[in-house]
Amino acid sequence: MTAIVDLDAHGLIEALRRRELAPRELFETYRARCERDPLGAFLWVAEEARPIDPGAPLAGVPLAVKDIFCIEGVPTTAASRILEGYVPPYTATVVSLLEAAGAPTLGKTNMDEFAMGSSNENSAFGPVRNPWDRERVPGGSSGGSAAAVAAGLAPWAIGTDTGGSIRQPAALCGVVGLKPTYGACSRHGMIAFASSLDQAGPIARNVRDCALLLRHMVGRDPADATSVGLPEEVRIPQADRLDGTRLGVVVELMGEGIQPGVRACVERALAVAEELGATVEEVRLPHAPYAISAYYVIAPAEASANLARYDGVRYGLRVDAPDLTAMYEATRATGFGAEVKRRIMLGTYALSSGYYDAYYATAQRVRTKIVEDFKEAFSRVDLIVAPTSPTVAFRLGEKLADPLAMYLSDVCTVPMSLAGIPAISIPAGLAEGLPVGLQIAGPAFSENRILEAAYALEQALAFSGVPRPLAEVAT
Repeated sequence: MTAIVDLDAHGLIEALRRRELAPRELFETYRARCERDPLGAFLWVAEEARPIDPGAPLAGVPLAVKDIFCIEGVPTTAASRILEGYVPPYTATVVSLLEAAGAPTLGKTNMDEFAMGSSNENSAFGPVRNPWDRERVPGGSSGGSAAAVAAGLAPWAIGTDTGGSIRQPAALCGVVGLKPTYGACSRHGMIAFASSLDQAGPIARNVRDCALLLRHMVGRDPADATSVGLPEEVRIPQADRLDGTRLGVVVELMGEGIQPGVRACVERALAVAEELGATVEEVRLPHAPYAISAYYVIAPAEASANLARYDGVRYGLRVDAPDLTAMYEATRATGFGAEVKRRIMLGTYALSSGYYDAYYATAQRVRTKIVEDFKEAFSRVDLIVAPTSPTVAFRLGEKLADPLAMYLSDVCTVPMSLAGIPAISIPAGLAEGLPVGLQIAGPAFSENRILEAAYALEQALAFSGVPRPLAEVAT
């Protein structure tokens, strides 16, 4: 049989069902690899798999879980010192659904603190390294999940996407990542960053695995009033053609700031799409240039409210001080990292008296305009195509001293987040020897159409890159 770590999730499920492989053997193989994790991708690794139904659809294929999801009895930190020692008394709905479907939790993955970052350098537990080049970032904030899948430390993983935190690391690590429609997956038990933007989603080696994982994540949850599920079951894509599909290339996301190698990969993918029967035309999102500015008002504003609960009184880190106010100050000063503090300050300022209309209300009006831009674009085309990231993976430390440059890493993903629409990133090739991501977005609840197009392109592009360090991780 093919080596365990060379099989994708579908292959592992077939091997388990044919009894060529035992669930315990599979789990132990991956657990041993995680224990020797050379990338800093994992913060916690399970000693053993939780019991699963042998007839469950995911058959025992282990799952890496971003450390933003609560799991009963398992330390959960969101990569922040302020949640030091916190052990949740309940499990996030998405994790419960996947465990019930037969995917035992393999471990908790590293991330940018409270999902605030695009490089996975903001973790209180150290950075994650890109398996393609360990001197480069894996992207963020779900960098641990993406790196784990790319390096063969986990067959698949889940992350969260607020402004690109699944898609961007998937692109930089050469794997597939999907941000579902806002509300498709429950946020119950997912530590909040920006509540109107946060969404759970899958990261996998290929589109079919991504679709299978998504199928068992979605659904309305009474514990989350914003969850609605999807109108139809997620299908495993089969199409190898794009006949009749109208693709729109966003002019504003293909201009200045996109690295030449990234642009070349995207243009090649568009040419392949035409060979598969799609038509390609330019579309405009006139307000896309303002998306980053609006996002970095709205998301920090929501974060400043959500993170006010971390005060050292009920759970997590507590720094002793002479009085209550001093304890609050000392706990937050010690527990929050620099980027989290920066965003709390930005958000608090935007919501303050006298500035609300000038900043927060204006940002929300821009968000509405972006929604309208997408609605107009989708009246002309079926799906929208753009780069996932304007660059390939950059070097560790390269942008840490320049927050604005770091924020611009999300320039291609934030518009879709503000509009709440689904988008997937698939590998489109290599530039400078590093992966490039192609982003495909569609109207709300069009996950199946996106997955079909992504699968057809994935097969035609035939990306077969394997990160060099993969062979160095002992099996």
